[in-house]
Amino acid sequence: MDTELNRSIADNLARVRERIAAAEARYGRPPGSVALLAVSKVQGAERIAAAYAAGQSAFGESYVQEALDKQAALAHLPLGWHFIGRVQTNKTRDIATHFDWLHSLCDLKHARRLAAQRPADAPPLQVCVQVNLSGEASKAGLAPQDVAALIDACGALAGITVAGLMTLPAPAQDLAAQRRPFAALRALRDRLATPDLPLTTLSMGMSADLEAAVAEGATMVRIGTAVFGARPPAGGR
Repeated sequence: MDTELNRSIADNLARVRERIAAAEARYGRPPGSVALLAVSKVQGAERIAAAYAAGQSAFGESYVQEALDKQAALAHLPLGWHFIGRVQTNKTRDIATHFDWLHSLCDLKHARRLAAQRPADAPPLQVCVQVNLSGEASKAGLAPQDVAALIDACGALAGITVAGLMTLPAPAQDLAAQRRPFAALRALRDRLATPDLPLTTLSMGMSADLEAAVAEGATMVRIGTAVFGARPPAGGR
C-alpha cells in the first residue's frame, strides 16, 4: 500500500476529527456525539483501505455498481456502508442487500421495495428521510410538510427503520446562513419525534459547513473532500 497515500489520508482524517471535536466543545455537544461518515464515492478501494487503516470504518457511496465493486474488493475489512445518492427503483434490491444505511429515502414506493427486499437474516435497513428545505427543483427530497406521512407509512414496514432525517442545503458562505437550514431540520425532527420513534439521527453537514451542522445538532456529518482531497475526474471513477 502507498505509504504517502496512507499518511495523507490519515492526516486529513485527524484534521477533520479535530474540527468535529472543536465544534462539539464550542457548541456544548458531548464529546463523541457526532459521527463521521467518510464520503468515498469516486474514490478507489485503496483510498478507502487507507482511511480504514487510520481508524475510519463508515463510508458513504452514491453509485450502486461502483460501491458493489469496492465492497467486493474490501470484503476482508469490517466496513459499514451507507448509500447517500438518489435511489433508483431498479437498484433497490442492491441497496437493501448490500448497505447498512440509506440516507436519501423520499419515496414510499422505494421504502416498500427496500423493506421487502431486505434479507430476512439482516437487521432492518437504517434509513434517513431526505428533506428538501430550499424547495430547489434540482434537489431530491421531500417538502417538510410531506415528511410525517412517509415516516408514518414506513412504520408498517418490517425491513426498514426510520432512524432520522437528512438534508443537503444550498451552499452558503457565512456561519449564520449555513446554520439556518440545519436548524430547520432539527426543528422538524423535534416536531416529528416520538418516544417510540425518536429520530435520533440528523445526517447533515459536509466539508465546508460541518461546524454549522454540529452547532445545530448533527449526529452524523458526511465528509468527502476534507478526507480524500479533491474528487478525481468523473471519467476516473
